[in-house]
Amino acid sequence: MTQSQAIRKQLIVFDFDWSLTDQDTDRYVLEVNAPDLRRKMKDLGSEVQWTDLVTQSLEELHKRGVTREQIEHSLKIMPFHPAMIRVVSAVKAAESPITSFICLSNANSVFIETILKDKGLESLFDEIITNPAEWDPSGLLKLRRRIDPNGPQHNCEVGCNANMCKGAELTSFLKRSDQTSFDRVIYVGDGSNDYCPVLRLRSQDIVLCRRYRGLEQKIIKQGGLKCQVIYWAGAWEVEEILNKL
Repeated sequence: MTQSQAIRKQLIVFDFDWSLTDQDTDRYVLEVNAPDLRRKMKDLGSEVQWTDLVTQSLEELHKRGVTREQIEHSLKIMPFHPAMIRVVSAVKAAESPITSFICLSNANSVFIETILKDKGLESLFDEIITNPAEWDPSGLLKLRRRIDPNGPQHNCEVGCNANMCKGAELTSFLKRSDQTSFDRVIYVGDGSNDYCPVLRLRSQDIVLCRRYRGLEQKIIKQGGLKCQVIYWAGAWEVEEILNKL
């Protein structure tokens, strides 16, 4: 952590569910508005591609008369730790090091943007890389995969979901931004689908891995990382870590 004196410019990459937030948006919206659909999603999770399953669930919610306002309300009350708001706001505002933020998530644009706006973080991210979604005039939230299932597919061999290869997305962003301009990349994640991008980090980079979830299991079982690993369980620990860094 003493190397921070040499860090002039850094990139912080956040997964969203269970990383920036303290819940999973897809599941929480259903737990609040239709627990039986939440159970159905759990039962079908191994049979139907996840983004498609969320799309079907949102369509069913709409058929039942669940409104846009009800969905937005459930997102606004979803657990989001004040420590996380404090630390990302402080790091963003700091003059040194200069920090850019991107979000790399398998949630969707509407869920993410609704929560960020509610928490006063709508200007946090330089880019949000996720599944596209939009409200139609009837109040249906229309969601689709980031990678169209009818078009060319990614060729990830690490195990990314069909809708997105997070590793390829991170590599693409770094190419657009000139990776060499970042003295350090910090990746904050929790899920097994965060393993692919973390594999691509350099020795001077750091992954902040949430304990007791899929990413930790993959790191322990498969290894292969060049970057440093720092574990955390609660958002207050992320605040401590980023403040020290």
